[in-house]
Amino acid sequence: MARPRVRLVVTADDFGYCPRRDEGIVEAFLAGTVTSVSLLVNGTAAESAAELARRHSIPTGLHANLTEGRPVGPARHGSSTLLSPEGFFLGKMGFREALASGDVALPQVQEELEAQLSRFRDLLGTAPAHVDGHQHVHVLPGVCQVFAQLLQASGVHFTRLPLERGVGSCAWLEAPARAFAITVERDARAAVDPFSRHGLRWTDAFIGLSTCGRHMSAHRVLGSLVQALEDIPAGHALTAELMTHPGYPSVPPAGGCGEGPDDFSCSWERLHELHVLTGPMLKALLAKSGVQLCALNDLDS
Repeated sequence: MARPRVRLVVTADDFGYCPRRDEGIVEAFLAGTVTSVSLLVNGTAAESAAELARRHSIPTGLHANLTEGRPVGPARHGSSTLLSPEGFFLGKMGFREALASGDVALPQVQEELEAQLSRFRDLLGTAPAHVDGHQHVHVLPGVCQVFAQLLQASGVHFTRLPLERGVGSCAWLEAPARAFAITVERDARAAVDPFSRHGLRWTDAFIGLSTCGRHMSAHRVLGSLVQALEDIPAGHALTAELMTHPGYPSVPPAGGCGEGPDDFSCSWERLHELHVLTGPMLKALLAKSGVQLCALNDLDS
């Protein structure tokens, strides 16, 4: 892998979730490992996160959210197929179940995604550098077509395709996490066609499903990257994205997207990722392997 040129985008998801999360994300960016962030515009700290992004010139994309917290679009004013009776999104699995049952109105998905793009522009004063999906909602059946059409109309070119080579055979993943990763990969494969037809771009390889939270280590990240790039033709200018979730643990009731922080956000696992990303070993291993860190918008150069 050291011979061809490899450029790696390290994206920190959930920017804007809470101030403590954002503090850790900015720390990882200033350390030079995190190269871009994905902003939850319905996060409780979205406004302060946007200010941090401007202050530190952090390449920022939109983390499109249809599963956690409250909406920012018209749905917040009344009933919607996207929401529970309490006015919250249906959750990671609840949204998927409703979509599979035909209970989600795709025009309402479009309205909410349009509203989140608009909210992003209000917060940052510019279009997002990329758009991906919180909990990978952007590759779900039906949603991926709406998503691709909207990004093309909005002039956004970069997205994420969460296809991670070998994730289904990762022995260290618990069975539920491995099953979810396999499902995400299946949906991502089906999203390739609508994404391509609407001119969207993504990196050659993706990692992060197998290195999330407690499972992250410098050697595991490098090993997953090597495996992910195995089928890329020699001499090709290789590109990859590492999805990360660093930050200091959330302290309830602060944080979240309207419901308070979830268990993962309050656990030590976010802090573990932060330590791996800011420690010396990961950067040293990547540099030794010929990996150049960059942001998504650098891939045009």
